Amino acid sequence: ANITVNAVHPGIIMTNLMKHSYLLMRLLQLITGPFIWKNVPQGAATTCYVALHPSLKGVSGKYFVDCNQLRPSSLATNEKLAKDLWDLSEKLINSASKD
Repeated sequence: ANITVNAVHPGIIMTNLMKHSYLLMRLLQLITGPFIWKNVPQGAATTCYVALHPSLKGVSGKYFVDCNQLRPSSLATNEKLAKDLWDLSEKLINSASKD
């Protein structure tokens, strides 16, 4: 099958979602927002790049941040954790489908 799968991290994006959060979180966004938070187009850039850029045609199984390919953390590449998560997911899905 001609299927491509990659993981992208858009970063912390300045949206209105925090208006439903605790006051402390809203203050944190207000204070740190201009320095570390991305606007929506910046946040979408990596996803669009990975999905559409011709140089990434056929690239699969990679991790991208800020339009760059990076090595994922050791937790993300841990085979045992991946299997445990898969098994738990199957268990939860099977349990929910029986209800």
